[in-house]
Amino acid sequence: MTEALPKSDRLNGKVAIVTGAGCVGTGWGNGRAVAVLFALAGAKVFAVDRDMGPMEETLTRIREEGGDVTPYVCDVTDSAEVEAMVAACKDTYGSVDVLVNNVGGSAPGGAVALSEEKFDAQIALNLKSVFLTCKHVLPHMEAQGSGSIINTASTSGIRFTGSAQVAYAASKAGVIQLGRVTAVEYAPKGIRVNTVVPGQLHTPMVEVRLAGQRTGGDVGKLLDSRLARIPLGFMGDGRDTAYAALYLASDESRFVTGTEIVVDGGMSVRCN
Repeated sequence: MTEALPKSDRLNGKVAIVTGAGCVGTGWGNGRAVAVLFALAGAKVFAVDRDMGPMEETLTRIREEGGDVTPYVCDVTDSAEVEAMVAACKDTYGSVDVLVNNVGGSAPGGAVALSEEKFDAQIALNLKSVFLTCKHVLPHMEAQGSGSIINTASTSGIRFTGSAQVAYAASKAGVIQLGRVTAVEYAPKGIRVNTVVPGQLHTPMVEVRLAGQRTGGDVGKLLDSRLARIPLGFMGDGRDTAYAALYLASDESRFVTGTEIVVDGGMSVRCN
């Protein structure tokens, strides 16, 4: 999962905010892959995470390739911090052409097992964060008459994917519908809003967090169970999410808004 990403000019001249641009381990998480691929496509990347540490590899990869990146620490569940983050991006680069909402994480538990506190925390992390970044970015995009917002959901928001994680599923379903409604409202203003819906990818988070939650730390067992659901017979990684986001950020998708690109190897269309 450490292969290089390709260079292009597909985002030349664009300024992109990428939230969740760090990663819990070495390799291609969704946010890291998006930030690096966008920089290699010519974008000026405003890389955002709540801690600087997870962004260090992201920044190193971009800078080694000669890309333009500015890191920024922000809690995207806090409205005042998000407002300041967007203002800082404008001060640094002069515009916000693309917003990629990539912050998120899952917590196990159904409606009875999951605590109320963890439910609220999941809604804040996965859904409120998207609401707040859109809230503070959209006025800038409206003023300039253009923009592309790309939200990251999950196949858990459209299907039962093998484990009870009711808050995560509900919040990711909410991300999809928030994007659809916002897309219709802002289409006349030149702003497009779409959602990437990744399936069960092999990202660093699998080893660091999910195996402990679901298979007692047995990474191989978790990978086997996830792989068994995928018709293509292999698991993608953060690069696959990034390629979909790159298309939605570029002018190639000028006629695409209010919809989703599912990146799951066919998992969500299986009958069993």
